[in-house]
Amino acid sequence: MISACLVDDGVIAYPTEGVWGLGCLPTSAQAVARILALKGRSWEQGLLLVAADISQFEDYLVGLDNDRRGELETNWPGPVTYLVPDNGVAPWWVIGNNTTVGLRVSDHPVVRALCESTGPLVSTSANVTGHPAAVTSLQVRQYFGARVDLLVPGQLGNSTGPSVIKHLVSGEKIR
Repeated sequence: MISACLVDDGVIAYPTEGVWGLGCLPTSAQAVARILALKGRSWEQGLLLVAADISQFEDYLVGLDNDRRGELETNWPGPVTYLVPDNGVAPWWVIGNNTTVGLRVSDHPVVRALCESTGPLVSTSANVTGHPAAVTSLQVRQYFGARVDLLVPGQLGNSTGPSVIKHLVSGEKIR
């Protein structure tokens, strides 16, 4: 049911480590456009991808040196998103105006199960830009109503907010 929804350019809401997320398949420009419209967010900012394990990101990691790859392997899975140099694999509607792509390997059981069945997903916090991220399924419904195709049941993990974002090359902490 969830996979079919995603293949049909669907947008889902699901619990993550710290907040509810909105997601879709990264190959669906239509679904990405829907997420951006729901959030009131510009495409230029880009979106991140989440996966069940690092092997799902192999194509995105081609060209990384062993030290950078080692940092990813040390810190994943977990609530850390890395901005990795774009090697041309990620679609423009995912990276926006950036030269990097945001990647995260989740340790949340719902996210991992989703990605194990579908591959990497676009993932962004479930909120309208400028408002707090949803921390309950009720808040997701209050923000988006029926404009989200499917709400995946589950509980948040133990983090207290969205993932940390770090630039892999510079080491700069963005969030």
